[in-house]
Amino acid sequence: MNNRKIKAGINYLKKNGVKKSVKKLYFKYLNKKQMNNVSQNYYDYIKNNEPNEVELEKQKKERFEYSPLISIVIPLYNTPKEFFNELIDSILKQTYTNWQLCLADGSKETFEYISEEINDDRILYKLLEKNGGISENTNEAIKMSTGEYIVFCDHDDLLAPNALYEIIKALNENKKTDFIYSDEDILDGNVRKNPHFKPDFSIDLLRSYNYICHLVTVKRELLNKVGMLRKEYDGAQDYDFVLRATNKAENIVHISKVLYHWRSHSNSTAGSSESKTYVFEAGKKAIEYNLKENGISGTVSMLEDEPGRYRINYEIIGNPKVSIIIPNKDAKSDLKNCIDSILKSTYNNYEIIIVENNSTKEETFKYYEKLQKEYSNIFVKEMKIDEFNYSKINNYGEKFAKGDYILLLNNDTKVIANDWIENMLGICQREDVGIVGAKLLYPDNTTQHVGVVVGIGGVAGHVNTNLRENEPGYFSRATVINNFSAVTAACLMVKRNLYEEVGGLTEEFKVAFNDIDFCLKVREKGYLVVLNPFAKLTHYESKTRGMEDTKEKIKRFESEMDLFKFKWKNILENGDPYYNINLRLDNSNFYINTNKILRR
Repeated sequence: MNNRKIKAGINYLKKNGVKKSVKKLYFKYLNKKQMNNVSQNYYDYIKNNEPNEVELEKQKKERFEYSPLISIVIPLYNTPKEFFNELIDSILKQTYTNWQLCLADGSKETFEYISEEINDDRILYKLLEKNGGISENTNEAIKMSTGEYIVFCDHDDLLAPNALYEIIKALNENKKTDFIYSDEDILDGNVRKNPHFKPDFSIDLLRSYNYICHLVTVKRELLNKVGMLRKEYDGAQDYDFVLRATNKAENIVHISKVLYHWRSHSNSTAGSSESKTYVFEAGKKAIEYNLKENGISGTVSMLEDEPGRYRINYEIIGNPKVSIIIPNKDAKSDLKNCIDSILKSTYNNYEIIIVENNSTKEETFKYYEKLQKEYSNIFVKEMKIDEFNYSKINNYGEKFAKGDYILLLNNDTKVIANDWIENMLGICQREDVGIVGAKLLYPDNTTQHVGVVVGIGGVAGHVNTNLRENEPGYFSRATVINNFSAVTAACLMVKRNLYEEVGGLTEEFKVAFNDIDFCLKVREKGYLVVLNPFAKLTHYESKTRGMEDTKEKIKRFESEMDLFKFKWKNILENGDPYYNINLRLDNSNFYINTNKILRR
């Protein structure tokens, strides 16, 4: 450990005390452990999926119908000679050759050796009169450029040899594309590690941290529309730009290949999240601007245990009523535990509709009578039903709801965070959001539900499972607000009008996949599904519950699985947009698929 890190650690200890410092180290350990798990199979992935020399030579010979000039813009400042030479070499090796490199140098020290290395007409170099900082230096590089598309690159990083080729390939597939980003990894010395296999565009993940980062390509028309980098956001100037550009972009494309190698060294944010603390304040300001630009009221804060990660508390507009629907059959103890926890909620304008279905125990009905006598906002609605049908039960309860928002809730849950309703409601009120889900923990405080991915296990399954309560998981997908294709109906909030518009839960899905199907129906209407991990509940469902161990159950489950596969064939074939084709579908925690990936 170098002296800088030791000094920073001592200062943090003095400022925050032993308890907080130990907690911080613990979460850094968890995150490092997760990243090591990600990296252990990475070289098998590289060997099986990245182009070899023969394939690269083939790319060089390919002729595209559309071959625009691409301008790579790079601000230079005291760039180490070794890094610069490797950067130039990575650009010269590009298999797509219609590019120009625009270098704006804010350091006279750099000029002495950089000028000697430039011997290609496609490389433009400008020594600036003064160092204007990263934003202004980048803007100077942009002003030098003439390409139809702009590619952003840092002065100490590397491009994969097929980076520009993949960009041009994407543009030929859809010429309306005006914003492109790719997957990336970390280059530590000569070792590639920590690949970030990203989801397709996810606005809620982007508002939690700059997951897009590298490699970013924008059409010049879009750049002219949103403006260049802004000096007041130096440190997070790329985050600010990405937020502004994606907000105006007409067609955002994600290339699910590692096209950028982000170098890790002592002065880079890749090397140390604490090396540039001003970056985090600038990032917070960038999110605040994005909220304002979209007419959204909310308070942005940084996550204490995860530098560079943010949380938005969305302001609740008005005081809308929330109708909580809880199915129940002879589970008085579970139900009481659930109701008692709801009664501690800090949001007060709610009603509870208990859908009674086929209970026989006297204690259950006595409890119902007690609840309705003591609480004017708790109602019991009886439903006679021959066989259990979760969808039909909830649809029945929704008919009695008076609220503008429906909150489906299992009776074997217990609220942990008393502000759970506010956490879900503030997001659900957004015009672009249809459904909000919560973080559910097992009684041992490990995660049971933090999002659902379509395709896991062949149909759909929970991800981020069996983590510790505050363990970040894969690139913080378990601890930040982000988008998924689906969330569990064990705790799910939806706009009531939207619930009715899609016909509620599909009653052919009696037990399995009804919540996944419901989420996909809502997404079909153009709405987002959001997971808010700050809305926390305990779910007392056993980790082994749900075993289909009778002939009748197995037959019913297989029937519902076949129905789901038929109905949502397209997403199963094309892949979940909030996952990544490079990640395994037989594992719930974002493990790399090391096999040869078959791409459409």
